[in-house]
Amino acid sequence: MVDEITAAELHERLGNGDDIQVIDIRPERAFRRGHIPGAENIPFRRFTREVNAHEWRDRIVIACPRGESSLQAARLLESYEGVDDETWIANLSDGYECWNYDLETDG
Repeated sequence: MVDEITAAELHERLGNGDDIQVIDIRPERAFRRGHIPGAENIPFRRFTREVNAHEWRDRIVIACPRGESSLQAARLLESYEGVDDETWIANLSDGYECWNYDLETDG
């Protein structure tokens, strides 16, 4: 079952040095304008095609603007056989709309 995590909880965990793989499923342009530090971009429209080519870690959070598309992507990832059954997968439930912290940008 996909867990839920808020922006505040994720910020705290990342600040504590937790090894969490953040996957941002927004379009490339939105990602370049600003994303959670260390996040990787796999746009939702390409997610199913790229899931096989990605290296998945033990703790993963999927993020989108409001936590709706990311929940779908997290459920898809949970069913993917390339992810271990013990992998913790969470949806950023309140999405980027509630991320009130610093963002990285790509130009």
